[in-house]
Amino acid sequence: MNSILAFILVLGPLIFIHEFGHFLCAKLFGIRVLKFSLGFGPKVFGRTVGDTEYLLSAFPLGGYVKMYGESLTDEVASGQEGFSFSHKAIWQRFVVVFAGPLFNLLFAVLLFSAIFAVMGISQPVNEARIGGVTVDSPADKAGLKPDDLILSINSAPVQEWNDVARLIKLSEGNPVTLVVQRDDQTLTLTGQPKMEQDKNIFGEVIDTRYMLGIRVADEVVPISPAEALQTGALHTWALIKITLLGIVKIIQKVVPASELGGPIRIAQIAGQQMAAGWVNLLHFAGLLSVSLGVLNLFPIPILDGGHLVFFAVEAIRRKPLSVETRERLQMIGLILLVSLMLFVFYNDFRFLGNGG
Repeated sequence: MNSILAFILVLGPLIFIHEFGHFLCAKLFGIRVLKFSLGFGPKVFGRTVGDTEYLLSAFPLGGYVKMYGESLTDEVASGQEGFSFSHKAIWQRFVVVFAGPLFNLLFAVLLFSAIFAVMGISQPVNEARIGGVTVDSPADKAGLKPDDLILSINSAPVQEWNDVARLIKLSEGNPVTLVVQRDDQTLTLTGQPKMEQDKNIFGEVIDTRYMLGIRVADEVVPISPAEALQTGALHTWALIKITLLGIVKIIQKVVPASELGGPIRIAQIAGQQMAAGWVNLLHFAGLLSVSLGVLNLFPIPILDGGHLVFFAVEAIRRKPLSVETRERLQMIGLILLVSLMLFVFYNDFRFLGNGG
């Protein structure tokens, strides 16, 4: 039940924000919006206000905004061309379509900025204080504990964490003697570094070096609203790059395609994040908003990115692609999208079958 509630709390606002981006820009350009729906399929609830019918539909895995004259085949009454999407300038149509993914990315910036403004940011401390010890690591066996302050290694004084990494590397795997301060005590402990692999978030080995199995302590630093906004934007940009790189790694088979998850996996993760606290859930919502924004910009017909490609081609050719060509390309895009959805559903059910 928690997973379902968390799924609704996370995905509902993200869908609304995406469709509201399309809706708002359409209204700004004088385009008549016929329908604004959260969800697909049969209508569960609807209310018409002005020209627009606002809908809550049965399948909550997306949404849509239907605009007057949206398709080249839509009939537009004489004198109503000014309200038609297809009769607007290319740049206006481009902005309307681009606004959906853009609003998802801007929403992520605002979410992350709010989190940083309230919680501050975590950064490594200046001193060589241990923040964590890996279980069964050389450090664990030597008796090192979180919050220990390393004073020296093999009689060489330690001023900052970089000194720790450098001196461990110089040991070349031989035992090292560490003098640490623990509360009011000064202890001398001995550990033998072990050759370990440094891996990035995709599991790729980026370095091999001698390690004890310790990490530097962090401290939370409060920041101003302006700094929070800047940090939120930078964090969003970093997640955009990670999302794109992750797709490249899947194509390169560095990351197995079985890692792709669908609604069931998203609901499960959302439930776990909500159980861990609202900050975790909000951060997950921001991450998902970035993913939705980026993936919708992929140049696949039927997605926003595909429509943007159509507009770019129209701008170059000075005329739109034929209706038949667009319909064929959109059918290919639909097949690709349905195939992907079936695949992620298969992954979800296999994940559940394995006790995930």
